[in-house]
Amino acid sequence: MTSLTQLQLEEIEYPSSDGEPMAESDITRELMIDSVRSLQAYFQQRPDVYVSANSFIYYERGNKNASVSPDVYVVKGVRKRKRDSYKVWEEGGITPDFVLEITSETTQEKDQKIKPDIYRKLNVLEYFQYDPSGHYLNPILQGLRLVNGEYQPIKGEMLSPSDITLYSETLGLELCLIYGDLRFRDPQTGELLEIRLDVEQRRREAELGRREAEFALTESERSRVEAERGRTEAEFALTEAERALANTVRELLKSGCEVERVAQLTGWPVERVKLIQNSKL
Repeated sequence: MTSLTQLQLEEIEYPSSDGEPMAESDITRELMIDSVRSLQAYFQQRPDVYVSANSFIYYERGNKNASVSPDVYVVKGVRKRKRDSYKVWEEGGITPDFVLEITSETTQEKDQKIKPDIYRKLNVLEYFQYDPSGHYLNPILQGLRLVNGEYQPIKGEMLSPSDITLYSETLGLELCLIYGDLRFRDPQTGELLEIRLDVEQRRREAELGRREAEFALTESERSRVEAERGRTEAEFALTEAERALANTVRELLKSGCEVERVAQLTGWPVERVKLIQNSKL
């Protein structure tokens, strides 16, 4: 067998897309998006956890056909950054810890027969499958955990076909069906992870709150300016009144009215009347 040279290896192109739609249905697409956003939010404080969906994982350098594209996957121990595709040899040989496949009519055979073998060889610790239609898996949520190099079923709690809970050791989360909808739940708090719509709603609420705060600040500033204007106008009016009264004082003094009598008539202190009397203004 002839090995490829370094130059030949570098020249091989590894496509980031196969030209096919992201998902064959709205349900599958939304499930992938919601799952990724939930897990990204959950691991947002972990710079060494990478969460992605529907992107190629290339696991054999020099062989672009040696690839798999999980619907959702989580890799621990690698830098969190945006990638066109995940090349195992560029990540220090680190492979995904968690994989979730959303099973449909066209993916059923691969999800149940082909991909488990690939994931086992890649040392994927946990492999979950979910069938939102309920036509291809029974039960519709299933999980496998790698034990001594082989996959073993993950036992969970099943209250009904639409109420199933399985625990993911590698995520530290429960995968549960809430009225048939797949959600992630923190077993420590019992709280469901936010889905994409929750996150978007909170973003909108935060933006609305910011705008309302800015408006309130503007209103407060406007009130302050108006109060300042009113105070200035009042001071100006008071000054005008004092000027008018000073003119009256002068007229009374000119008419021969005594200082004390002028003070009584105007309500001004005697000393102030005397200042007007001695002023040339």
